[in-house]
Amino acid sequence: MMSMKRISILVAALPWAFSGGAAQAQTAPAARPTVPQICQTCHKPEAGSLRGVFENVAFKTKSMQVKIDSITEIIAFDDALKVVDVDKSGNAKMLADISKNREILVEFAERDGRKVATAVTFKGPIKIAPEKTLAYDAIEKLVAQGPEKGNFTLIDSRPLPRFQEGYIPGAINLPYPQFDKFLDRLPKEKDRLVVFYCAGVTCMMSPNSLRRVEKMGYTNAKVYREGMPEWSQKNVGVLSAAFLSDAWIGKDIPHVLIDARAPQALAGGFVKGAVSLPPEKVAGALASFPAKKLKAPIMVYDDGDGAQARAVAKAIVAAGYENVNVVEGGFAAWKAAGYALASGAPADRVAYVPRPRPGSIAIAEFSKIAGATPADTLILDVRNRDEANNGMIKGAKLVPDEELLDRIAEVPKDKRIIAHCSTGTRAEMTYHKLKERGYNVAFLKAGIEIDKAGKFTISED
Repeated sequence: MMSMKRISILVAALPWAFSGGAAQAQTAPAARPTVPQICQTCHKPEAGSLRGVFENVAFKTKSMQVKIDSITEIIAFDDALKVVDVDKSGNAKMLADISKNREILVEFAERDGRKVATAVTFKGPIKIAPEKTLAYDAIEKLVAQGPEKGNFTLIDSRPLPRFQEGYIPGAINLPYPQFDKFLDRLPKEKDRLVVFYCAGVTCMMSPNSLRRVEKMGYTNAKVYREGMPEWSQKNVGVLSAAFLSDAWIGKDIPHVLIDARAPQALAGGFVKGAVSLPPEKVAGALASFPAKKLKAPIMVYDDGDGAQARAVAKAIVAAGYENVNVVEGGFAAWKAAGYALASGAPADRVAYVPRPRPGSIAIAEFSKIAGATPADTLILDVRNRDEANNGMIKGAKLVPDEELLDRIAEVPKDKRIIAHCSTGTRAEMTYHKLKERGYNVAFLKAGIEIDKAGKFTISED
């Protein structure tokens, strides 16, 4: 008969066991989400399906990566997969042409304990009657007039965390998921022009808000369907000093902060991390800006009237950068709120380092490990056998990604696992599979070529 001591050891080893006293009962692990939290107002979880954001596809292993809030699902597929993208349908080959970060509905079947997709549908533009919409040019004219002179109310229907990141000038926030809670933010006059916008043509929050106010008797409600994504591409947004502090600096989210004041004004202090860049210096500084593909969030502030900040921000947008916002009230608002001030000489060059993907390892660190792998570390090569036959890193172990779960026992749990493939896509999928099973794992998010002698060349994505 097994001793009580032995039983307690086994229980402690279970992944869902927890401590906290004998009075607490063991609980099963929390169910993994199948619908993003932001979507649960309109969509409820359904058996055999999940909704999320399409991140990657690996055709060599016939698997795709889908993000649901903070959870990553790796879903297999086969040649029978049906793919629907708006008015097109076909097989898995269509996935090669799908842009990343598209909203996706995956229907799947459980096979041998694994999710295998049977059909995927990508969300297309929401259909709204043309007479219920306003295009960018009309919104631009209204914003230039301002809500009072233009006699309109502009409403951002996105949740507060998205609104805090930046919004169209003059907009107020009435998040659709909490619509009933903030009805007092609607104008009293039922015939006043009310314009809703949200996260773009596939987002339902502004169209749903429109329907709600029409039922309440509002007679002049419209939707700017393209919303914040289009505005951010074509124009300058705004955010408050409080939002800059709480949503960006306080959360340590990478961004570019520009002080557009004259250099002599900085003697009285500036916001920590800001780069000094008055309007006359923008043209010469653009060459040193981060690559546009990085889509770095850029915030600009001045003394407070906004003139210098808007001039700098508009020049940056005109150069092809997106997601550029002016801090309303500028440095005066920041100082009045009592936020910390920096002193000395601010940076004179724009720098931006995006936050790495969870689990990714720097190229320099990977190269060092690959050159002399420590005893407590294993480099896991998850390419297929044909690729590996052309060369492998010395000491690496080959377990192709498609064989990983069947050969999981071969991957030691007492070592740090560093996964790589040829591009980083399969390595990232491997990371999520192993992380979910309790491994200490990282992956190389970069392209790598290896010759017969084990010499490798790494190229950034």
